[in-house]
Amino acid sequence: MASVFGEIFRIATWGESHGGGVGVVIDGCPARLPLSEADIQPDLDRRRPGQSDIVTPRKEEDACRILSGVFEGKTLGTPISIMVSNTDARPSAYSEMETMYRPSHADFTYEAKYGIRNWQGGGRASARETIGRVAAGAVAKKLLQSISPGLEILAYVTAIHDIEAEVDGSRVSRAEIEANVVRCPDAGAAEAMISRIKEVRADGDSVGGVIACVVRGVPAGWGEPVFDKLEAVLAGAMMSLPATKGFEIGSGFAGAKLKGSTHNDPFRMIEGRVRTTSNLSGGIQGGISNGEAIVFRTAFKPTATIARSQKTVTVAGEDADLVARGRHDPCVLPRAVPMIEAMTALVLCDQALRQRIQDCLPR
Repeated sequence: MASVFGEIFRIATWGESHGGGVGVVIDGCPARLPLSEADIQPDLDRRRPGQSDIVTPRKEEDACRILSGVFEGKTLGTPISIMVSNTDARPSAYSEMETMYRPSHADFTYEAKYGIRNWQGGGRASARETIGRVAAGAVAKKLLQSISPGLEILAYVTAIHDIEAEVDGSRVSRAEIEANVVRCPDAGAAEAMISRIKEVRADGDSVGGVIACVVRGVPAGWGEPVFDKLEAVLAGAMMSLPATKGFEIGSGFAGAKLKGSTHNDPFRMIEGRVRTTSNLSGGIQGGISNGEAIVFRTAFKPTATIARSQKTVTVAGEDADLVARGRHDPCVLPRAVPMIEAMTALVLCDQALRQRIQDCLPR
């Protein structure tokens, strides 16, 4: 199973939703980076279940423990292992899934691939796997601050179902994002989104939406010009997250409707460096960062596990009706915001280290 991500700054996540715990091993982190659990916990708190009345009520503190790779508050340059225990697992709530496949979930495909599956909460297909990503992302964020001081990664919700927010990504702040439980900087839209999520939960249903991400302070030159284009690696990272269904950067699909004369980003010298006067490229040109803000969006589908009767089949191939029990998010987006930020940090950290190796000779 491909549970490893990255080339130089590499991570391997492990664990199942209702096993003893989940976590990550980070390899390739340089030595002497100051690091403690306190650097990691805030992002895990933003991702954890039970944080509001619009997410799954599963009660997990998600307290992390650094098991290796750190001594006297600094990284050793050796593998860093981080663990989070599962303390509120209730596998019995998934007993129906032992014999029936959930529509649009990974139950059938996992069994088709491996001939066996963990039906307790979906095992590795559960969003609980992302704890390791978020923990590693927090480490990557700290390393990025030492490589490129001032670099800032901000993800936020821009749409839930058919409710769309109006947000100026060039000005959005962390305080605005965290001002409400849905993590939408548009207060009016956020209120409507929260009401919609509560409505669909009461109806036993779910909704999806869109998360935008802006990265400020990325220097020009990160990324590769062919297969590992920066936008391609970002797209792969975002699409590896549970429930993702779409990715676009800069002008995205809307750019296909424009002419080159309108879509091109003109260059200008501003304060002694090359800048663009527009950013329809989304901060990346030719697969390499151009020094402008990187701007992209990721679409998430409605949560697959819902409390409504759905047509399915059993593992014996018989038609059946399934009403899922257990504790599930009616909308994954509020908790997916730190996941988007984590995967972005992992991509950029890896690309920054790759650039340092590539550009080691004097120009």
